[in-house]
Amino acid sequence: MTAHVLLPEGLAVHVEFKHNATVFGDELLSRTSVGQGTVFPGPHAWDGSYTQLKVTWRGHEWRVESAHGGSDLVLLVTPLEAPGKFALAPTVVFGVDFLWDRLGTAQREADFVETHGSSGTIRIYCTCAAERVVTAAHPARGQLPVSGAYLAADLTQPVGLSTGSRRSVAAISSILERQRAAYQKSTGDGSASATVDAIETTLGWDTIYDPDHKRVISPVSRDWSTYWGGYVLFDWDTFFGATLAGIGDRDLAYANAIEILHEETAEGFVPNYARAGEWKSSDRSEPPVGAITILGLYRRYHDRWFLQEAFDPLLRWNRWWAKHRDFQGYLTWGSDGENLPVDPEDGWSGKRIGAILESGLDNSPMYDSSTYNQQAHVLEYADVGLMSMYIADCDALAEIATVLGKTAKAGELKERGGRYRAKLATLWNDETGIFLNKDLHTGQFVTRLSPTNFYPMLAQAATPEQAKTMVEKHLINQNEFWGEWIIPSIARNDPAFPDQNYWRGRIWGPMNYLVYLGLENYDDADVRQRFAQKSYELFLKEWRDKGHVHENYNAIAGTGDDVTNSDRFYHWGALLGYIEYLEQMRSTK
Repeated sequence: MTAHVLLPEGLAVHVEFKHNATVFGDELLSRTSVGQGTVFPGPHAWDGSYTQLKVTWRGHEWRVESAHGGSDLVLLVTPLEAPGKFALAPTVVFGVDFLWDRLGTAQREADFVETHGSSGTIRIYCTCAAERVVTAAHPARGQLPVSGAYLAADLTQPVGLSTGSRRSVAAISSILERQRAAYQKSTGDGSASATVDAIETTLGWDTIYDPDHKRVISPVSRDWSTYWGGYVLFDWDTFFGATLAGIGDRDLAYANAIEILHEETAEGFVPNYARAGEWKSSDRSEPPVGAITILGLYRRYHDRWFLQEAFDPLLRWNRWWAKHRDFQGYLTWGSDGENLPVDPEDGWSGKRIGAILESGLDNSPMYDSSTYNQQAHVLEYADVGLMSMYIADCDALAEIATVLGKTAKAGELKERGGRYRAKLATLWNDETGIFLNKDLHTGQFVTRLSPTNFYPMLAQAATPEQAKTMVEKHLINQNEFWGEWIIPSIARNDPAFPDQNYWRGRIWGPMNYLVYLGLENYDDADVRQRFAQKSYELFLKEWRDKGHVHENYNAIAGTGDDVTNSDRFYHWGALLGYIEYLEQMRSTK
């Protein structure tokens, strides 16, 4: 997170830190991240014109800021620890190189680095006082394990770096202040400003450049991208990232939505994941939230070309669900292990676990007793959540088809959506007062409750009376889903709730978001507003304290740091704040 790269040519400035010790203990920090615990992320403008973060490591603390000065980059590293805390001051290192095998050279001169790449000649200057610049004649404390050209200095005072021309700390600070003010103005000063700041910051830090496909994308987090060899795009995660980006960066929102559609498989579905190295899940997809995402962005920005670009892959995907995931007239999750190419390292493909992974709810207790049909490649399980999301997909895609003048295809989509709407209606259970999943192997209703049982409200498949019953009997029931922190991924009175392990009881931004969209379709403003506020309070809790945006949260304590399998900067966690943003936007209309 402290590397700054000129795109697309790949000229990089790496800000690294060295801990110096008088006895055994020297060490270089070359990689920083929220997940490592070394970074407290601060503002990150959509276009990178201003960024700020704090680095804490080995008892040291520094602030790193960057800004655009016209076409130049300026950086300022400021020590925040008390002078004399350590016998030897730490060293800041600015390493310069070219990433991704791009052509270019970086040559160290007396007190600057000169680079030659596709943008021509660029000089990089350090503000270090002459006697403090690390050179061959004046080495740093010990030896720096850095290859290639670099500038370095003892970090006892603010140290700046600038490209293009030599600038003083004061000049760099002036540029930073101007861009910082511009960023603050962009987030607004109303009640939604904290949410806008959090979403812009989260998406800003998580957005990367994929050099293989020459595209800008927003994977779920930088740590996940590292673990997957450069990047990984998950299906519904990326659509939700597009929705979040839509509050302030139309191009980034469009890029994410279109690029995940471009990962379509030969069978015509958007895969569960697509990763660096051209591998993707050939056997399974993930929840169909594409059309509602595309339509939502169109309603905000009104670009007809965007609908045209997205329509055909969305239609192929919509048809694929009905062709490959229909079992006894219901929709269910599946895994087609025979699809090519077969990944020999994917031990889940063509198995029950692969089908569960298609749900996106990897270890949800809803599927603990489900049966996998080897011949049909699906779970024998009528899934309320999937059917509801699919009906909403049909409705949204039919509306898109109508806008594009595709009358016949709009009719096809309405017919298909209506067919599954009728099947979903058979899953309403009067005794429990909610739509229930059905085990198609035994023919019995499944009484374990999850937020997905409320998704018929998203599809407007619940009657007003049914919606009212579900909300009053289950959603605001303190023994099931309501409470200080909402809403858990399995009911509070479920035996799996105390696990608080991933989808076994924890709170997830996408679930809250989809339930909120469902509440918007019905006339209960009080519950909707309280739902949005509670979601926002959960989001703010660790955002304000630690700058974390968690993959999931503990439904008992309202924290994310209590487990290791909740990424600390996973962008869909910001959906919890986005819900309140939508609620506030309603009040201004």
